[in-house]
Amino acid sequence: MSDSSVHRLRTRFRPRHRPRFKGQSFNRLIPNIMTLLGLCAGLTAMRFALEGRFGSAAVAIVVAGCIDGLDGRLARLLKAVSRFGAEFDSLADFLCFGVAPAFIIYLWSLQSLRGYGFAPCLMFAVCMALRLARFNAAMDGAPSPAYAYNFFTGVPAPAGAGLALFPLFLGLEAKALGWSWLLTAAQFPLLCAVVLAGTALLSISTLPVWSFKNFKVPSQYVLPVLLGVGTFTAVLVADPWAALAGMGLLYVGMLPFSVRSFRRLRREAEGARRPGAEAWP
Repeated sequence: MSDSSVHRLRTRFRPRHRPRFKGQSFNRLIPNIMTLLGLCAGLTAMRFALEGRFGSAAVAIVVAGCIDGLDGRLARLLKAVSRFGAEFDSLADFLCFGVAPAFIIYLWSLQSLRGYGFAPCLMFAVCMALRLARFNAAMDGAPSPAYAYNFFTGVPAPAGAGLALFPLFLGLEAKALGWSWLLTAAQFPLLCAVVLAGTALLSISTLPVWSFKNFKVPSQYVLPVLLGVGTFTAVLVADPWAALAGMGLLYVGMLPFSVRSFRRLRREAEGARRPGAEAWP
Protein backbone atom coordinates (compact mmCIF):
# COMPACT_ATOMS: atom_id res chain seq x y z
CA MET A 1 0.00 0.00 0.00
CA SER A 2 1.38 3.36 -0.98
CA ASP A 3 2.03 6.19 1.42
CA SER A 4 -0.76 8.26 -0.13
CA SER A 5 -3.29 5.47 0.47
CA VAL A 6 -2.21 5.12 4.08
CA HIS A 7 -2.54 8.88 4.56
CA ARG A 8 -6.05 8.84 3.08
CA LEU A 9 -7.11 5.99 5.37
CA ARG A 10 -5.72 7.75 8.44
CA THR A 11 -7.51 10.95 7.49
CA ARG A 12 -10.76 9.10 6.92
CA PHE A 13 -10.81 7.23 10.24
CA ARG A 14 -9.32 10.02 12.36
CA PRO A 15 -11.73 10.92 15.22
CA ARG A 16 -13.51 14.14 14.51
CA HIS A 17 -13.75 16.75 17.21
CA ARG A 18 -17.18 18.19 17.77
CA PRO A 19 -17.33 21.97 17.67
CA ARG A 20 -17.82 23.58 21.06
CA PHE A 21 -20.74 25.93 21.31
CA LYS A 22 -20.18 29.06 23.30
CA GLY A 23 -22.77 30.12 25.85
CA GLN A 24 -24.11 29.45 29.32
CA SER A 25 -25.04 26.00 30.57
CA PHE A 26 -28.71 25.29 31.15
CA ASN A 27 -28.14 24.99 34.91
CA ARG A 28 -27.12 28.64 35.04
CA LEU A 29 -30.39 29.60 33.33
CA ILE A 30 -32.63 27.79 35.82
CA PRO A 31 -32.77 30.70 38.37
CA ASN A 32 -33.73 33.17 35.63
CA ILE A 33 -36.36 30.74 34.35
CA MET A 34 -37.78 30.54 37.87
CA THR A 35 -37.88 34.34 38.05
CA LEU A 36 -39.67 34.41 34.70
CA LEU A 37 -42.27 31.95 35.99
CA GLY A 38 -42.80 34.14 39.04
CA LEU A 39 -43.29 37.16 36.78
CA CYS A 40 -45.86 35.22 34.77
CA ALA A 41 -47.65 34.30 38.01
CA GLY A 42 -47.90 37.99 38.96
CA LEU A 43 -49.28 38.93 35.56
CA THR A 44 -51.75 36.04 35.74
CA ALA A 45 -52.93 37.28 39.14
CA MET A 46 -53.80 40.63 37.56
CA ARG A 47 -55.74 38.86 34.81
CA PHE A 48 -57.69 36.81 37.38
CA ALA A 49 -58.53 40.01 39.26
CA LEU A 50 -59.89 41.60 36.08
CA GLU A 51 -62.12 38.54 35.64
CA GLY A 52 -63.34 38.78 39.23
CA ARG A 53 -61.60 35.53 40.26
CA PHE A 54 -60.00 36.99 43.38
CA GLY A 55 -59.30 33.62 45.01
CA SER A 56 -57.26 32.52 42.02
CA ALA A 57 -55.50 35.90 41.98
CA ALA A 58 -54.48 35.45 45.62
CA VAL A 59 -53.17 31.95 44.89
CA ALA A 60 -51.10 33.30 41.97
CA ILE A 61 -49.47 35.90 44.24
CA VAL A 62 -48.68 33.19 46.81
CA VAL A 63 -47.11 31.08 44.05
CA ALA A 64 -45.02 34.07 42.95
CA GLY A 65 -43.86 34.50 46.56
CA CYS A 66 -42.82 30.85 46.80
CA ILE A 67 -40.88 31.12 43.53
CA ASP A 68 -39.18 34.30 44.75
CA GLY A 69 -37.98 32.42 47.81
CA LEU A 70 -36.41 29.72 45.63
CA ASP A 71 -34.77 31.47 42.68
CA GLY A 72 -32.11 33.28 44.71
CA ARG A 73 -31.19 30.15 46.65
CA LEU A 74 -30.99 28.16 43.41
CA ALA A 75 -28.71 30.81 41.93
CA ARG A 76 -26.32 30.53 44.87
CA LEU A 77 -26.52 26.73 44.88
CA LEU A 78 -25.81 26.46 41.15
CA LYS A 79 -23.22 29.28 41.27
CA ALA A 80 -25.29 31.21 38.75
CA VAL A 81 -25.42 34.55 40.56
CA SER A 82 -25.20 37.42 38.09
CA ARG A 83 -26.00 41.10 37.90
CA PHE A 84 -28.58 40.41 35.21
CA GLY A 85 -30.34 37.90 37.46
CA ALA A 86 -30.40 40.36 40.37
CA GLU A 87 -31.89 43.14 38.24
CA PHE A 88 -34.41 40.79 36.62
CA ASP A 89 -35.46 39.49 40.02
CA SER A 90 -35.94 43.04 41.30
CA LEU A 91 -38.13 44.00 38.34
CA ALA A 92 -40.21 40.84 38.73
CA ASP A 93 -40.61 41.57 42.46
CA PHE A 94 -41.86 45.07 41.71
CA LEU A 95 -44.61 43.77 39.46
CA CYS A 96 -45.58 40.72 41.54
CA PHE A 97 -45.40 42.35 44.98
CA GLY A 98 -45.67 46.07 44.25
CA VAL A 99 -48.15 46.45 41.39
CA ALA A 100 -50.24 43.25 41.41
CA PRO A 101 -51.40 43.36 45.09
CA ALA A 102 -52.43 47.02 44.83
CA PHE A 103 -54.21 46.27 41.54
CA ILE A 104 -56.09 43.35 43.09
CA ILE A 105 -57.16 45.30 46.18
CA TYR A 106 -58.27 48.22 44.02
CA LEU A 107 -60.54 46.02 41.93
CA TRP A 108 -61.78 44.12 44.98
CA SER A 109 -62.64 47.08 47.19
CA LEU A 110 -61.15 50.49 46.48
CA GLN A 111 -62.57 51.20 43.03
CA SER A 112 -65.82 52.31 44.68
CA LEU A 113 -63.91 55.38 45.92
CA ARG A 114 -62.65 56.20 42.41
CA GLY A 115 -59.66 58.57 42.58
CA TYR A 116 -59.44 58.50 46.36
CA GLY A 117 -59.29 54.72 46.26
CA PHE A 118 -56.45 54.81 43.75
CA ALA A 119 -54.25 57.00 45.99
CA PRO A 120 -53.26 54.25 48.52
CA CYS A 121 -52.63 51.84 45.63
CA LEU A 122 -50.30 54.37 44.03
CA MET A 123 -48.58 54.95 47.37
CA PHE A 124 -48.08 51.23 47.87
CA ALA A 125 -46.53 50.69 44.41
CA VAL A 126 -44.22 53.72 44.75
CA CYS A 127 -43.02 52.65 48.20
CA MET A 128 -42.32 49.13 46.96
CA ALA A 129 -40.26 50.55 44.08
CA LEU A 130 -38.28 52.68 46.54
CA ARG A 131 -37.78 49.71 48.85
CA LEU A 132 -36.42 47.51 46.05
CA ALA A 133 -34.19 50.32 44.75
CA ARG A 134 -32.75 50.79 48.25
CA PHE A 135 -32.12 47.05 48.49
CA ASN A 136 -30.23 47.02 45.17
CA ALA A 137 -28.18 50.07 46.15
CA ALA A 138 -27.23 48.45 49.46
CA MET A 139 -25.65 45.51 47.62
CA ASP A 140 -23.05 47.86 46.11
CA GLY A 141 -22.51 49.84 49.31
CA ALA A 142 -20.24 49.31 52.28
CA PRO A 143 -20.49 45.90 53.96
CA SER A 144 -22.87 45.73 56.90
CA PRO A 145 -21.89 44.47 60.36
CA ALA A 146 -22.03 40.71 60.81
CA TYR A 147 -25.11 40.82 63.02
CA ALA A 148 -27.05 42.82 60.39
CA TYR A 149 -26.95 40.05 57.79
CA ASN A 150 -29.83 38.28 59.53
CA PHE A 151 -32.13 41.27 59.11
CA PHE A 152 -33.89 43.15 56.32
CA THR A 153 -34.22 46.90 56.45
CA GLY A 154 -37.99 47.32 56.34
CA VAL A 155 -40.57 44.68 55.47
CA PRO A 156 -39.45 42.75 52.34
CA ALA A 157 -41.54 42.90 49.19
CA PRO A 158 -43.09 39.37 49.32
CA ALA A 159 -44.11 39.80 52.96
CA GLY A 160 -45.47 43.25 52.13
CA ALA A 161 -47.63 41.75 49.40
CA GLY A 162 -49.01 39.21 51.88
CA LEU A 163 -49.83 41.95 54.39
CA ALA A 164 -51.47 44.07 51.68
CA LEU A 165 -53.69 41.14 50.72
CA PHE A 166 -54.75 40.49 54.33
CA PRO A 167 -58.25 42.01 53.80
CA LEU A 168 -58.71 39.80 50.75
CA PHE A 169 -57.67 36.66 52.66
CA LEU A 170 -60.05 37.63 55.46
CA GLY A 171 -62.88 38.31 53.01
CA LEU A 172 -62.40 35.01 51.19
CA GLU A 173 -62.49 33.16 54.51
CA ALA A 174 -65.68 35.00 55.49
CA LYS A 175 -67.23 34.14 52.13
CA ALA A 176 -66.34 30.45 52.58
CA LEU A 177 -67.93 30.45 56.04
CA GLY A 178 -70.97 32.43 54.91
CA TRP A 179 -70.28 35.29 57.34
CA SER A 180 -71.63 38.23 55.35
CA TRP A 181 -70.90 40.72 58.14
CA LEU A 182 -67.19 39.81 58.16
CA LEU A 183 -67.05 39.91 54.36
CA THR A 184 -68.55 43.42 54.40
CA ALA A 185 -66.04 44.53 57.04
CA ALA A 186 -63.07 43.02 55.17
CA GLN A 187 -64.18 44.65 51.91
CA PHE A 188 -64.69 48.05 53.57
CA PRO A 189 -62.63 50.52 51.49
CA LEU A 190 -61.26 52.42 54.48
CA LEU A 191 -59.81 49.23 56.00
CA CYS A 192 -58.14 48.26 52.72
CA ALA A 193 -56.73 51.77 52.30
CA VAL A 194 -55.27 51.78 55.82
CA VAL A 195 -53.73 48.32 55.33
CA LEU A 196 -52.16 49.34 52.01
CA ALA A 197 -50.78 52.62 53.37
CA GLY A 198 -49.49 50.99 56.56
CA THR A 199 -47.75 48.22 54.64
CA ALA A 200 -46.22 50.78 52.29
CA LEU A 201 -44.73 52.69 55.23
CA LEU A 202 -43.40 49.48 56.79
CA SER A 203 -41.68 48.56 53.52
CA ILE A 204 -39.69 51.82 53.32
CA SER A 205 -39.03 52.07 57.05
CA THR A 206 -35.67 51.36 58.66
CA LEU A 207 -37.25 48.72 60.87
CA PRO A 208 -34.95 45.69 61.27
CA VAL A 209 -36.90 42.58 60.26
CA TRP A 210 -35.72 39.00 60.59
CA SER A 211 -34.72 37.57 57.22
CA PHE A 212 -34.65 33.90 58.40
CA LYS A 213 -31.83 33.21 55.90
CA ASN A 214 -29.22 32.33 58.51
CA PHE A 215 -31.64 31.95 61.39
CA LYS A 216 -30.37 29.39 63.92
CA VAL A 217 -32.91 27.45 65.96
CA PRO A 218 -31.73 26.39 69.43
CA SER A 219 -31.70 22.63 69.89
CA GLN A 220 -34.46 22.68 72.52
CA TYR A 221 -36.79 24.47 70.07
CA VAL A 222 -36.22 22.24 67.04
CA LEU A 223 -39.05 19.84 67.84
CA PRO A 224 -41.61 22.60 68.64
CA VAL A 225 -40.69 24.37 65.40
CA LEU A 226 -41.19 21.18 63.39
CA LEU A 227 -44.52 20.55 65.09
CA GLY A 228 -45.56 24.14 64.43
CA VAL A 229 -44.67 23.89 60.75
CA GLY A 230 -46.58 20.62 60.45
CA THR A 231 -49.63 22.11 62.17
CA PHE A 232 -49.56 25.18 59.96
CA THR A 233 -49.28 23.00 56.84
CA ALA A 234 -52.31 21.01 57.93
CA VAL A 235 -54.31 24.21 58.50
CA LEU A 236 -53.10 25.60 55.16
CA VAL A 237 -54.40 22.54 53.33
CA ALA A 238 -57.69 22.43 55.24
CA ASP A 239 -58.42 26.18 55.34
CA PRO A 240 -55.91 28.17 53.24
CA TRP A 241 -57.49 31.63 53.63
CA ALA A 242 -57.58 31.41 57.42
CA ALA A 243 -53.98 30.17 57.44
CA LEU A 244 -52.77 33.01 55.22
CA ALA A 245 -54.65 35.63 57.23
CA GLY A 246 -53.26 34.18 60.45
CA MET A 247 -49.76 34.22 59.00
CA GLY A 248 -50.13 37.95 58.32
CA LEU A 249 -51.14 38.60 61.93
CA LEU A 250 -48.24 36.51 63.23
CA TYR A 251 -45.80 38.37 60.99
CA VAL A 252 -46.93 41.76 62.30
CA GLY A 253 -46.74 40.46 65.86
CA MET A 254 -43.18 39.28 65.19
CA LEU A 255 -41.88 42.76 64.28
CA PRO A 256 -41.36 44.07 67.86
CA PHE A 257 -39.38 40.92 68.76
CA SER A 258 -37.28 41.39 65.63
CA VAL A 259 -36.43 44.96 66.65
CA ARG A 260 -35.54 43.83 70.18
CA SER A 261 -33.28 41.07 68.82
CA PHE A 262 -31.50 43.52 66.50
CA ARG A 263 -30.85 45.99 69.30
CA ARG A 264 -29.53 43.27 71.57
CA LEU A 265 -27.11 42.02 68.91
CA ARG A 266 -25.98 45.58 68.21
CA ARG A 267 -25.29 46.22 71.89
CA GLU A 268 -23.30 42.99 72.13
CA ALA A 269 -21.25 43.90 69.05
CA GLU A 270 -20.54 47.39 70.34
CA GLY A 271 -19.57 45.95 73.74
CA ALA A 272 -17.17 43.53 72.08
CA ARG A 273 -15.47 46.39 70.21
CA ARG A 274 -15.17 48.45 73.41
CA PRO A 275 -14.43 46.01 76.22
CA GLY A 276 -13.89 48.81 78.75
CA ALA A 277 -17.13 50.62 77.99
CA GLU A 278 -19.04 48.81 80.75
CA ALA A 279 -16.74 50.23 83.42
CA TRP A 280 -17.77 53.82 82.68
CA PRO A 281 -20.84 55.24 84.43
